[in-house]
Amino acid sequence: MLTASGWFTLGRMTGAHKTGAAEPALTIIIADDHPLVREALGQALRQAMTGVEVVGAADLDGARAALDARESVDLLILDLDMPGMDGFAGLAAVRSSHPAVPVAIVSSTREPATMRRAIEFGAAAFVPKSAAMETIASALQSVLDGEVWLPPEMEGGDTAMPDDFARRISELTPQQLRVLTLLSKGKLNKQIAHELSVGEATVKAHVTAILKKLGVRSRTQAVIAARHFSV
Repeated sequence: MLTASGWFTLGRMTGAHKTGAAEPALTIIIADDHPLVREALGQALRQAMTGVEVVGAADLDGARAALDARESVDLLILDLDMPGMDGFAGLAAVRSSHPAVPVAIVSSTREPATMRRAIEFGAAAFVPKSAAMETIASALQSVLDGEVWLPPEMEGGDTAMPDDFARRISELTPQQLRVLTLLSKGKLNKQIAHELSVGEATVKAHVTAILKKLGVRSRTQAVIAARHFSV
């Protein structure tokens, strides 16, 4: 886990990038269930960037509410392991509902497969929380510059995205992603309808659309696909 002093170093290292002439204000949302990380990273970003607005959120619902409340967001820093994420389902839902907002994933894991999956589901960067401050600064700046970033140890590895699978997932609407996630938890149509406050016929229509978009023929196959994208 990164210490507060470590996060604050980021501001001192990157401050030179944003000094000088006035630049358009940036809006950055930091979604992490650890208050220390949110506070320290937020202060570091304010030191590093002129006129930056930093918005904190403790879970996925808070992050989505912050996104919905603003006309423009320049970067979402998203903890992969915080409440509401359901593995990669939360990332996929955010990318589907706010495709113009780049997402930098932060996580305690350094597992290559997890890093690749994050990029597969639309993240612009995967930043291990244990990374050096120079690395974190480089990652965030790369995302703001419109680039995709992975840790140096992933360079030269198999980072290719399974295009067909990513395309099918991207075709699901946010509500269809929610239905698929609930299906993967063993929920029946009636239970899904109650949880989403919609009619059972609406759920059936979503399930039909999900099967078609994923190219599967049954709920069982859809559940297998759901487990693949949310683990």
